[in-house]
Amino acid sequence: MSPPSKPPKPILAQPSQSFSDIIFTAFSIFILVSSSPKPSSVFFQRFTPTISFPLNPRRFLSIPSMSSTTKISKKHNFPNPQALSEWLSPRLCSESFGLWGVKAGTKNVHNLWLEISEGETFLDDSVPPVRTLEVVIVRILGGGNRVLVESHQELSDGSVRDRCRPLSEKMKPGESVDLAVIRAVREELGSIIGVGNVGDVVRIVPHSYSKKVEERVSVSYPGLPACYVLHTVDALVDGLPDGEFCTEEGEEYEDSDEKKIADGAVSCKKHYWKWMDYDSV
Repeated sequence: MSPPSKPPKPILAQPSQSFSDIIFTAFSIFILVSSSPKPSSVFFQRFTPTISFPLNPRRFLSIPSMSSTTKISKKHNFPNPQALSEWLSPRLCSESFGLWGVKAGTKNVHNLWLEISEGETFLDDSVPPVRTLEVVIVRILGGGNRVLVESHQELSDGSVRDRCRPLSEKMKPGESVDLAVIRAVREELGSIIGVGNVGDVVRIVPHSYSKKVEERVSVSYPGLPACYVLHTVDALVDGLPDGEFCTEEGEEYEDSDEKKIADGAVSCKKHYWKWMDYDSV
């Protein structure tokens, strides 16, 4: 006689998923999808600026991003250099701020005020403030794989400022790279090639343009962090001497309030130039 078979186990109905569980599941899937890396397009890789970081990144951990800060302009906040100085004083290390215009090769508050008034420089409303500016760098080519370099400057206070870099100039608001190149050559080399025909003697080398962003403490303004947007081109300029030479800075301001303030700023009186091997610059 076979033993009685066990009754089959009842099939338990699975509990239906609650509405809150469905919402949680959908949200989890959304997070996974949105956080997964997206392939970069060729366009993005080609045109995204190169970012270079300082050797000691800890010095810049407190710098806010450019997109999340307020840009300060002279027009609304700094009617004169004294107002700018009063705004900067509690935001900068007093020891570093005290070196402005005192330490050889540095500039003073008058210089920074003029940069802001011309729209060449913006200050982030942060502690410390961050100086943001765009700069055009012109690598002027010569024969024998050489490039023109500014070795040093003679300043109005009698000090000498070492440079050892190609021709460079702060850009004006809305100024194109091409126009900035012409203006830079006119202002710093015009005394030797003539200012009237600069546009005829400057030729930018096609496809030589590059752009990058650098963050470092300003040499001109000790203790003030800076974000430099650098636009670099190679160019040919006719009429330059083959050896070392010197040029004089032209007058930038006419008779105006800016001219009076410029008289109190540290200015460059002479530029000293030499040719160096292209690969060493």
